[in-house]
Amino acid sequence: HCLTVRAICQREIDCDRGNGYSWKITLLRNYWKSKVKQEWLSGKYSNIPSQCSLPEKSMYPMDVDTWGEILEAELER
Repeated sequence: HCLTVRAICQREIDCDRGNGYSWKITLLRNYWKSKVKQEWLSGKYSNIPSQCSLPEKSMYPMDVDTWGEILEAELER
């Protein structure tokens, strides 16, 4: 699971590990973020008609760099 999450949230995982978090804590901190981030990066929410169309689990607290990655992916589509 840790390697799967790291494939999507490498920067976040490396930062947590660098700050001394165990793999277990790192996974708990980043698991849902990786699920939501992957859906955004894959384009699942690219053509929604309104925010009401977003599923409940489409948002998660993410830092500015993560949103930057998502916006860059949108611009490339």
